[in-house]
Amino acid sequence: VQLQASGGGLVQPGGSLRLSCPATGMVTSVFWAVDVEWHRQVSGKPREWVARVLSDGSTSYGDSAKGRFTISRDTAKKTVYLQMNSLEPEDTAVYYCRINPGDLWGQGTQVTVSS
Repeated sequence: VQLQASGGGLVQPGGSLRLSCPATGMVTSVFWAVDVEWHRQVSGKPREWVARVLSDGSTSYGDSAKGRFTISRDTAKKTVYLQMNSLEPEDTAVYYCRINPGDLWGQGTQVTVSS
């Protein structure tokens, strides 16, 4: 199973991005049962938890994401998304997805918020 986050890029403050994280090689019945998280990391700083969607569909968010970010999952596509609105320069980081159980991390995608 491989995770590859995508959808990052350069955006102006106040803009939006949607990140995707497909679980390549995972069968649908397994994807249905896992929890998926988004984390982010600024170089030289600890990795920060951003959002989580559980296997039952319930979601939770870190303080930095509340009210601006939305996590969702498409089981048919075995993909988790992170819709990010009202982006701020402080959101600049590499964003990673993670699956549990198994503590499987994917390759990150760079998000840069700058004018």
